[in-house]
Parts: sequence; structure tokens; C-alpha cells
Amino acid sequence: MRGIGVAYLLVGCYNFGMEDAKEEIRARLAVEDVIGQYIELKRAGRNFKGHSPWGTDRTPSFMVSPEKGIWHDFSSNKGGDIFTFVMEMEGCTFREALEKLARQAGVELRKYSSDDRKQAAHKQRIRDCLELATRYFQVCLTKNKAVMQYVFYQRNLNKKTVENFRIGYAPKSGRALVDFLKKRGYTDKEIEDAGLVNRFGGDLFKGRMTVPLMDVSGGVIGFTGRIIEKDDNSPKYLNTPETIIYNKGRHIFGLSQAKDAIRRSDFVVVVEGNMDVISSHQAGVCQAVATAGTAMTEMHLKSFARLTNDIRLAYDGDEAGVRAAERAISMASKFGIYLSVIDDYHGCKDADELIQKDPALWQEAVQNYRPALEWLLEKYVAKYNLKTEKGFQEYATEAKRLIEQIDPEDTVLREKYEMIASERLGISLEAFRAKKIAQPEKKRLKKTTVVKSTTIESRAEKSLAALAQSGKVDLGDFEVKQFDEDELSFIFDEKYGNWGSEELTREAEALLVKVKSERLEEERKNLEEQIRQAEEGGDEQLESELMQKLNKILRQK
Repeated sequence: MRGIGVAYLLVGCYNFGMEDAKEEIRARLAVEDVIGQYIELKRAGRNFKGHSPWGTDRTPSFMVSPEKGIWHDFSSNKGGDIFTFVMEMEGCTFREALEKLARQAGVELRKYSSDDRKQAAHKQRIRDCLELATRYFQVCLTKNKAVMQYVFYQRNLNKKTVENFRIGYAPKSGRALVDFLKKRGYTDKEIEDAGLVNRFGGDLFKGRMTVPLMDVSGGVIGFTGRIIEKDDNSPKYLNTPETIIYNKGRHIFGLSQAKDAIRRSDFVVVVEGNMDVISSHQAGVCQAVATAGTAMTEMHLKSFARLTNDIRLAYDGDEAGVRAAERAISMASKFGIYLSVIDDYHGCKDADELIQKDPALWQEAVQNYRPALEWLLEKYVAKYNLKTEKGFQEYATEAKRLIEQIDPEDTVLREKYEMIASERLGISLEAFRAKKIAQPEKKRLKKTTVVKSTTIESRAEKSLAALAQSGKVDLGDFEVKQFDEDELSFIFDEKYGNWGSEELTREAEALLVKVKSERLEEERKNLEEQIRQAEEGGDEQLESELMQKLNKILRQK
């Protein structure tokens, strides 16, 4: 097998029965052609060079090997094949990268799938049906002057925005779309499974401005419809129900349009509504996306984390917005994400209203973000009456619970917020730290649940492995970690190809010291986590054993 990340990619491939398809795609698509769609590459001998899409390298540090079908970015220490590259650049899953590249290569995945072929074909029919419905709605928009007046003048959307988000119009007629799709060969079952019909078998969307919901690659998976004429009996917005291809908890509105801007600027703005996203993009804030209302999920955060760890929430300051920020903070701490809040709306209720007032004010607000914890602690002052004993205790409890979600090793950040909370309460820092809050009931942990040591894949580790594989240095009995042989060969050729034996020996000695230090540090962190779990589980014997191991490591350091 060629390529990087084979160990985990194979798992995904076998799950879908796609290993043959993967090889077929590789055979049809040259690695330099795929990567060349994203960054400029120049020939450098047998390889290609370019600037890192993730780093700030002054000289080209991104290398592509057509012979091996792989790439390696020396500035960020990332590497892979065409699948891992698309995953990194698009912020998508392996399956999504596979499907995207299959379309480019003209490979029909369903021919290779071990899934039920009828189900795979049915899903494709659903996607085709939704794509056709999108084009139908777009045409309907151009034929209705009153709706165009609403879209272009009342909503102040320009032609580029309407085209970019593929905005359309669903006619008032009860079965216009259904009849159109049936004439094009789609069955009642397919139209229903696409989420396009109501309980009576007619059109779900009627008399509404339609906005397609798209996956990360831009494929339509559903719709949201905004009512145009005021109707007290109809909801303002109507969304596609969950279907076999649309999952509300995973979908991020506007991500397909925003991903490039997010990657370039290294931050994402999460607004509350779809119209906030559309208006933001028109106003030049192309990093804007929206989840389902304010209900952010871990799946949403994982998608963001593939592109950036800087998430700026543009939520309302009401109770719902505060609760949403609390949930996001709790989840973000698991992924090492920096969470902040945008709240300078200049008296407007949301981003869309501020943009209608002055787009420049929204651009300014996006840059004037505040740390989410700081914002919440301020909101708690307004929420709880600190002059009463009850309000005082509630504020102290909520502030303590929030601050305890900060990484225990980040003592500086913890102390910053502990000082803010204690000053608001008018008590000493020591008194605030001493406050106890109710903890969930602890369960005794079994030894089998102890966290295992994680794999280190630092630059030093990979460079040392590349030197060892070359056979030009002797590391004695030191065991290096296993990496893809093609990648190590690539690293050695590009980094050490012209070095003499003495230079290689000195480099190996320096790397050996660094790798040993890194491994000890990683083992220390793992042991400290194991000790914490043992302590929470009440396993004193295990805790004692782990402490002895930790002390031994500390002596080595």
C-alpha cells in the first residue's frame, strides 16, 4: 500500500468496502494535479514544491512526490496522500473526501461498495432529486417579479449572493414541485425520502424563499424556506426534516461556502440563523456559518476543529444564548478549542439586522470578540443578584463550575478567571478557590479503564525514524516508532539527501536526546491522567503504584 495514514484510512475503506475504489481513484488522479487545485506547485527535480497552505513559510516547505503519490509539509509536519490532503483542506471526513475524489476521477463508488447496492443507488437518487429541486426553485425565482423584489430589495441580497447560496422560490401551488419531479421520473417514495413533501403528499415548501442546505462539498441535502407574505398560521422558517442524507446534528449551514475563508483567516464565526450567514458573506465576513439554531453539538465542534481552533460565537445575550455558550464551553474544552463571543451589535438584535444598518459595523464587531468565559461571568452578574445570599451562592457556584473546565495545567488562565470571579463576589482569591461545589457521583474505576499512552508523532520522531530507515546512522538498541516507509524516504531525501555522514551522525544524536525527552514528557502526562482517574475512582493501591512510576520518570528528567 502507498500513501500516508494508511493505518487509519484502511479502517474507513474496509468499513465501506472501498479499498478497490480507493486504488482506482489513485490510479486515475495524479497527486500533483489534485494538490495543484489548491496551491501553486513548481517542479523541483523529480518532485514539486509549494508554500504551505497552513503555515507562514517564507520559502516553499510543501513537497509533493509524484512517484510515491504522497505529500509532506515540513512547516506543519503534516503528510499524506490525496485523501488525507483533501480531508485537511476541506475539513471533511474520509468518506466525504473519497466521494469528492471519486467524482473527479469518474469512479462510481456504488460498484465497489459492500453496502446494499439498492440503498446506495437510492441515496444517489435522493441527492439527484434535491439537486433538480434546487434548480427548479431557482428558475421559479427568476419568473416571479414580486419575489425578486423581496429577495433583492427587501432582503438587500445581490446577484452574487443569490447565486452563491442558490436561493430560489417555492411556488404557492400545492403540488408544483411534486408534479415537476414526477414528470422527471422520480417516484413518490423518492420525493418523500428527500424530505420534500408534507403529510398530505403535497409540496412541503409553498410560497417561500428557499435556501438549499449543503454538505461540506456543496451537495444539496435539504432546504430551509422563509415565508415571504405574513401568515399568522405558518412558521417563519420551515426546514427539511431529517432524512437518510440530512442529519440536523451534523449539518453546518454555509460551511461549503465558508471553508476556504476559515482556513485562510484561521477562525470561524458561528451565528444563529441562516440569513445571518448569508448577510455576513455578502458583507465580507465569509467565515460565518450556522448550526441548527443555537444547539451546537460535539459533531459540529469536530467539524470546526478540522479547520481551526478559533471559534467566535455570535449569539444573543438572552437566556437561550447564555445556555448555548455554556454548553459550547463544556464541549470545546475536550477539543482544545479557543471559544470567544461577539456581542457588540450596536443596539441591533442580531448580525443580519446590524448588517442592514451598516456592514462595516459587523466587520468591526467580528474583530472585537471577547473570551467566552469572561463574557459569561459578566452575564452571571446580571443574572444573579449578588446582594442576596442566594444570588451570591448561585454566582459563586456557576463561576466555579465554569472555571474548573479550564485545563488544570493552564494555571495562568485559571488564575485569571478565578481573580475575576472573586473580585465580582468581593472575596479573596483563596476563599473562592476553597469553595466546594457538588460533583456528579463518582464511580469506582477498574484498572482496565486507565488511559493508555498516546502516540507521539513529532517532527523529531519522524526525522529520527527517517534517519534510521536510511541505514546511514546507528541508533544502537533504541527503537524508533513505525511510520509509512514512503513518507520516511521522502523526508530523508528532501531534508538530508545532501548531508555528509558526520552531519547525519550529529543530527541523529541531537534528535535522539529530543525524542527521549519528548517521550518522557508524554509518559508523565499520561501517568498524571491515570493518577487522576485512580484518585477519582478511589483506587488507592493503583494510585500508589502510578505515583511510584511518576517519581521514577521525574528523576530521569
